[in-house]
Amino acid sequence: MAAPPSTRRDRINPDFPKLVSMTHEYVYGDLWERPELSKRDRSVVTIAALVALGWQDQLNSHIGRGLANGLSREEIAEIITHLSMYAGWPAAMTASHVAVDVFEAADKKG
Repeated sequence: MAAPPSTRRDRINPDFPKLVSMTHEYVYGDLWERPELSKRDRSVVTIAALVALGWQDQLNSHIGRGLANGLSREEIAEIITHLSMYAGWPAAMTASHVAVDVFEAADKKG
């Protein structure tokens, strides 16, 4: 599978071409294509890790990817709520704002 389009990744490509290439080849070309987990399950794991680590930019794109991979808004909200006790309240509150931004953008797209 090709990496999903990303203006942020396109922005860094001139200065970090190897990092972008590795993202395409290894992350999306290999890791996300392994058959042992469904893409939906990979989205659950990835969203959980990004919430716990507080990586908002990547969380933004992976919440959108999670929706595309079959997660519902309610499931994403539950992932974030569940993590509030494991990753911390501030991480969950931050992630909830990121999720609402993604949901609102999806609503505008129609």
